[in-house]
Amino acid sequence: MLSRLARRLPFYYGWLVVAVVFVTMAIGVNARTAFSLFYPPILAEFGWDRAVTAGAFSFGFLVSAFLSPLFGRMMDARGPRTVTLLGIAATTAGLMLASWSGKPWHLYATLGALVGAGSVCLGYSCQALFLPAWFVRRRGLAMSVAFSGVGIGSIVLLPLLQWTIERWGWRTACMALGLFTLVLLVPLALLLRRRPEDLGLQPDGDTGTASAAAAARQAYVVDAAWVAVEWTLARAVRTTRYWWLALGYATGLFAWYLVQVHQTKYLVEVGFTPYEAAWALGWVSFAGVPGQIALGQLSDRIGREIVWTIGASGFVATYAALLVLPAYPSMALLVVMVLVQGALGYGLSSVFGAIPAEIFEGRHYGAIFGTLMLAALGGAAAGPWLAGLLHDRTGSYVSAFWIAIGASVVSVIAIWFAAPGKVRAVAGRVARR
Repeated sequence: MLSRLARRLPFYYGWLVVAVVFVTMAIGVNARTAFSLFYPPILAEFGWDRAVTAGAFSFGFLVSAFLSPLFGRMMDARGPRTVTLLGIAATTAGLMLASWSGKPWHLYATLGALVGAGSVCLGYSCQALFLPAWFVRRRGLAMSVAFSGVGIGSIVLLPLLQWTIERWGWRTACMALGLFTLVLLVPLALLLRRRPEDLGLQPDGDTGTASAAAAARQAYVVDAAWVAVEWTLARAVRTTRYWWLALGYATGLFAWYLVQVHQTKYLVEVGFTPYEAAWALGWVSFAGVPGQIALGQLSDRIGREIVWTIGASGFVATYAALLVLPAYPSMALLVVMVLVQGALGYGLSSVFGAIPAEIFEGRHYGAIFGTLMLAALGGAAAGPWLAGLLHDRTGSYVSAFWIAIGASVVSVIAIWFAAPGKVRAVAGRVARR
């Protein structure tokens, strides 16, 4: 049935895949982001140290990092349906079991390990394993539209979740979010395929022959010798490009998730209400929707490295605004922080999958990308944990915010050294050539 539909609507089936990923990420990624809303009531209920409590979030990333190579190989072997269904099962189980938590290790096992591992299957890492195969000319635009589902999900789910927490408690909110994830995402996962060729289609919805499509893709090749290599994991890890990517992703996600976990608590401490802090968290991702789409389309014209630089600069501006907020706790400055974090910082996601795909595209890409996520998720785990530890010891987030600014700068430098634009050109560069 899907094959017949795909042959009748070759262009639109690729965008149907984008729509499925959009909804999947709207729920899956925000199931993990919701920890920022659970964090204050959990602290209030149990009185645990911040580092211990935030460590559950970081532990989830460490588990995810350990499992990422396995997910990558599973994607190569079984495709996105299997990986996505596994993610739905883990996320649902983690959220629902978390409602019975009474000790720190309960949080580490549920909101940490299960939700963390599940949300990786539903989020940026695993969706970026197969979505680039569906597009070449519009790769940046397609991925940014799909990933912008996180923003829509944030502005709808997070305030509703905060309302549920305020009215019925964080345990009921966990149970409700788990059931919602299960019911909505399972039918959508059945529509996914690893690549358009599985349905007799071509990338970008092209209707020509496979040989014509292959010839057209050669127009994007800048370094023919590099592209001619069949990149396996063993070959990739022996290149400097691989390690520059690992460094760029680790430091980029360090800055991203440090602020995401601690932002709500920090804003309350500097004088904003819990609802204002919750709406700020939601509006950050909502502001990322037009920002991601615009930057994704821009990356198809000017290159991935420049857009990564713009995104990392957004996080530098975010931390600068947070450092100033205690002295000037105004709504105007809060809005500025939300805009630069969402519209610019979250633009990193628009090229998150495109950069490594253009360097190591091939049959073994899943395994390569999965191991890159070891570094990326390690950075994502280190950010929240380090910020909580520094706050416990110093009573302030100032040093953690300055470290995050430095990490953003390092991330930009590393991506320029990885140089995806020197392997494959984007559509805008091909047109100029």
